[in-house]
Amino acid sequence: MFDRFFKPKPEPKADTLQIGSKSIPLLFVQNPKARRYLLRLRADGVARGTVPRRGSISTAREFVSKNIGWLETQIQRLEAQPKTVNEWRLGTQIYFRGEQVKIEVETVGQIRFGSELLNLHDVSVDLRPAIQKHLRKLAQKELPARVMELAAVHGIHISRVSVRNQKSRWGSCSRRGTISLNWRLIQTPDFVRDYIILHELAHCRQMNHSDKFWQEVERLCPDYLVAERWLKANSKLLR
Repeated sequence: MFDRFFKPKPEPKADTLQIGSKSIPLLFVQNPKARRYLLRLRADGVARGTVPRRGSISTAREFVSKNIGWLETQIQRLEAQPKTVNEWRLGTQIYFRGEQVKIEVETVGQIRFGSELLNLHDVSVDLRPAIQKHLRKLAQKELPARVMELAAVHGIHISRVSVRNQKSRWGSCSRRGTISLNWRLIQTPDFVRDYIILHELAHCRQMNHSDKFWQEVERLCPDYLVAERWLKANSKLLR
């Protein structure tokens, strides 16, 4: 079955946990595969307690109480992170080719962001779906061509390139020589885009993440650590 046909089970009702002046949702989930009690703070601000097999909710609550200090630190880190903007409207700044550009009106029924012009009937609504559709078309045109160009430079055979809407990966490479790339690479600087492509090309020679693989990455892209740092600092703003 395709993912779009899968309906996840609804989550259990969350309790409320008081930490200082803040009230945050607290969710306990039974996991028969877990070997111990676990606690983490999700990106949406929900504290999630994992209850192992033969564990109890009451013991899980005691575990949470003992780790309130840790949880408070995680909340502070989460609040300090740059916030992603759910809606894109006139004046919103987005990443495009590694630069933050503002969405502006060009003429009646037309907007501009960076070097791109886009015709829209209504510019008062959330512009994100239309802009992302436009960015994805650009990515589908530009990314495969760049992959083939770099593959030719380094003498690596590629059978196919696809551009996808990956949620947790920037790219992947199959044993058959198919490279898949995240369309959001169109939002990154050229050196970051090229690093991800070269990373996947390196997998054509080393289908693992061994020392030999990273040696190949460094040979193909000597400054790859700079690109890694850029992605670490900015990836949450590209979603």
